[in-house]
Amino acid sequence: MFTGIVAEQGTVLGIEHDGDASATLRLKAPTTADGLPLGGSIAVNGVCLTATQIEGQDFSVDVMGETLVRTTIGELAAGDAVNLERCVPAGGRLDGHVVQGHVDGVGELLEREPLGNWDRLRFGVPATLARYIAEKGSIAVDGVSLTVTAVSPAAETAPWFEVGLIPTTLEETGLGAKAVGGRVNIEVDVLAKYTERLLSFAPRQGGN
Repeated sequence: MFTGIVAEQGTVLGIEHDGDASATLRLKAPTTADGLPLGGSIAVNGVCLTATQIEGQDFSVDVMGETLVRTTIGELAAGDAVNLERCVPAGGRLDGHVVQGHVDGVGELLEREPLGNWDRLRFGVPATLARYIAEKGSIAVDGVSLTVTAVSPAAETAPWFEVGLIPTTLEETGLGAKAVGGRVNIEVDVLAKYTERLLSFAPRQGGN
């Protein structure tokens, strides 16, 4: 489990694709690699991946085809910066919100507006995710835990949501440099998904 509090921005050293089936991503990240065990879990731009090789300040992770299809990981190239977070140990502080590292879809930055020392960002999301996003609720964008400040009307055919980024988030995560049109990994609140699933099993009126 993660909390959406980015610990470091790592640098992509390279990505080797095995067709569409899988890929190996190599990263340089001194803070993240320090004490990282082989098999340890790391959120890379919000995607939970496993360390398969560690060499000093560098480490590698394997990416399966499903992840390449459902996230932006396959779009990375050498030199790109990525948000990194180690998994939270039992009893650790939950400073953000519960983030699984299981990306639900890819969004797009539609608008960016500087407002003094913070920025307002509007992201477009797949219509299938809109019902899970609520004003003042939590959402993970490229692995960053954020509070939703505004949402599109329920009838909107091109749904969106907005967040505000404070100076710390602008400086210490990749969202500070994200340009309009940029794609991001979106993970909605897992509690909303579980609630919907549980309600789908609720007895129908007049049934057992």
